[in-house]
Amino acid sequence: MRRWGRALVVIPLLALGVRAQAAAQQTPTRVILFIGDGVGTAYWTAAAFAADDLAVRRLPVVGLVDTRSASDKVTDSAASATSYATGIETYNGAIGVDADSLPVPTVLEVAAQRGMATGLVATSRITHATPAAFAAHVPSRGSEWEIARQIAEQGVTVVLGGGLAAFQDSTRPDSLDLLTPIRNGHTYVETAEQLATLDPDTVRSLFGLFTPSHMPHAADRSPTLPQMTAAAIAVLDHDSDGFFLMVEASQPDWRGHSNEPLEAVTAEMLDFDAAIGAALEYRHKHPETLIVVTADHETGGLALQYDSSRTLVASYTTGSHTASMVPLFAVGPGAEHFGGIRSNAEVGKLLLEIVGRGTAGGT
Repeated sequence: MRRWGRALVVIPLLALGVRAQAAAQQTPTRVILFIGDGVGTAYWTAAAFAADDLAVRRLPVVGLVDTRSASDKVTDSAASATSYATGIETYNGAIGVDADSLPVPTVLEVAAQRGMATGLVATSRITHATPAAFAAHVPSRGSEWEIARQIAEQGVTVVLGGGLAAFQDSTRPDSLDLLTPIRNGHTYVETAEQLATLDPDTVRSLFGLFTPSHMPHAADRSPTLPQMTAAAIAVLDHDSDGFFLMVEASQPDWRGHSNEPLEAVTAEMLDFDAAIGAALEYRHKHPETLIVVTADHETGGLALQYDSSRTLVASYTTGSHTASMVPLFAVGPGAEHFGGIRSNAEVGKLLLEIVGRGTAGGT
């Protein structure tokens, strides 16, 4: 009986040890959030018809996101991105502020406070609504001159995208020179060639502005979204404390607003998926990486239909955003908490909990 009693003591202790080890394995130290602007289910259907081996297929957790904002059932990018960034609901047009226009800490800022490296990548101006919501706080998304100033002062480890005009003194209305301090604190690039020739082993912070305004559409874009994503990850990987990276495929939304042909939508989606593939390649060597893929809203009410000649075409119900839920995909430690139907603010709360507390618990 005495031996059996000791065994009863040991077994619970062993179980506790196993649970502690499992919990440690469930703590992501690298978090990559992909946001496809305007990307509803039909956009991913277009990509799937074009490629059987989509990278996003390798993300086993799937859910839906209710994207409505505090002010409207049909959100805009600013409000939805702010919800992902801060875990709160706010009004359309808000950037990093709550419904009373008060600044709210973002997941990128919380990551930086924990000593993690941080990154923003977009195919729009980097001052546009979605990237801005993670690194700036203004009542209106239209305040891009101020957003640029805040991003420049935020100290984000890696920034890659368009929007040079908002940072250089010759094109800013206040003639403020933001590029000099950026160059002093970062390796700075303005061309795809400069980005491609960087030695990532020697770069600890990186700022790239490749166009005066938005970057070109997918067919003409250089660097591509996967190239920018891979470069960002390579630099962020140097930080032993881990990193938070937000990558936006900005332009599926614009194809939807303009009701463009299926080929144009597909090109944007394949560029987006290839960027996800770059992150999955990294995660293969770093399984402690959590990858979440979602969208800020759906654009265009896109449907894929046959025309009179039974050719599959893009058909739209509107040139605006819609209230449709958008898909979410996830893989990595804590990914299981992102499944089911959640609001964008709930997704934001999960990201904040994971980054801020180092745990993957639910809300």
